[in-house]
Amino acid sequence: MSADRPRLRTRLAVFYALAVVGLGAGPLAVVGLGAWTGGSTEEYGSPPGPPDNTLTVLLAALLGLLVIALAAGPVGWLLAGRAVRPLQELTTAAGGAAPDRLPGHGELGKYQEYADLSTTLTSLYARLDSAYAAQRRFVADASHELRTPLTVQRALIQVKLADPEADATSLRAVCEEVLRLGDQQERLVGALLALAQGEQRPVAAEPVDLARLAADAVAARRTSAESRGLTVRTDIRPALVPRADPTQLSSLIGNLLDNAVTYNVDSGRIDVATRCVSGRTVLTVGNTGPIVPPGAVGRILQPFQRLGPSLQIGRPQTDRPQTDRPQTDHLSTAQPQSGNSGLGLAIVRAIAGGHDADLHVRANVDGGLTVTVAFPET
Repeated sequence: MSADRPRLRTRLAVFYALAVVGLGAGPLAVVGLGAWTGGSTEEYGSPPGPPDNTLTVLLAALLGLLVIALAAGPVGWLLAGRAVRPLQELTTAAGGAAPDRLPGHGELGKYQEYADLSTTLTSLYARLDSAYAAQRRFVADASHELRTPLTVQRALIQVKLADPEADATSLRAVCEEVLRLGDQQERLVGALLALAQGEQRPVAAEPVDLARLAADAVAARRTSAESRGLTVRTDIRPALVPRADPTQLSSLIGNLLDNAVTYNVDSGRIDVATRCVSGRTVLTVGNTGPIVPPGAVGRILQPFQRLGPSLQIGRPQTDRPQTDRPQTDHLSTAQPQSGNSGLGLAIVRAIAGGHDADLHVRANVDGGLTVTVAFPET
């Protein structure tokens, strides 16, 4: 904070005082001028000049103006203090803000301008509190996801080194498992980086051919989809996003398709469509799969929020035996690929938000999800 800047209270006090003095000087000047000119009532031919009492009137007027000026300063200072007091309260409250302690305040003053400022800051503090809470959850979940494979790797190596009968075959098996866990960590770190980039405003802003990106993403994943007996149906129509980051949009489409392939049922279906509706570019990816509880749709968009068999949010259990229940949640009954990070839909939501796109996720009545992303016109 610059110490040489003028204070608002001082400036307001000076302005108040000058206004009062100026307003008071006007009537006094009129009175004095009238006394000066109207006092000349002597007979014609007498020397011009004010009467004897004119000087007294002028001195009284000047004295009254001086009294007003002296009183205007303290009064203006008090009035200015009352005017800026709510600002001082806001400044004090904001100065004590911390990630775990955001300030709160009630009504500040009786004026609409202060009420609007108070409402705006209250809304800002609420958003910051939500962001801090989400950040703390994300850090805790990310640390857990990264620490678990490291612990498993260490345990595998320590157990095998402590085995005096370990041979080349068993050591090779351990090394392969460690490599698999390393690949899992690499994918997780990549997903975390994609999530962090998606939550930022896109660096590149250029026209992007969404139809071409969708066609390329489908072609890249068609083999893995067909290996599970999935039918991929496309309705790719010309669709241009006026301002977007092509790399992030490619990541958005890829994560949607990966989610549709991973969390599907054997011999299921994937539908991909691009189109323009009312001037807006729209991408739709739908897939079959186990029935998703409608109340769980919003939660699976959060980082690491995967549903367990009891329809509760939680991390999936490793090597959990599959069940044949007819209705369970989308992300637990489907057989996910190895190393699934649980960040796919969170990345989609972050990229859509960064592009000011509307994201709508709907649980299909017969199972699976339908995700629609509508980009703004400009």
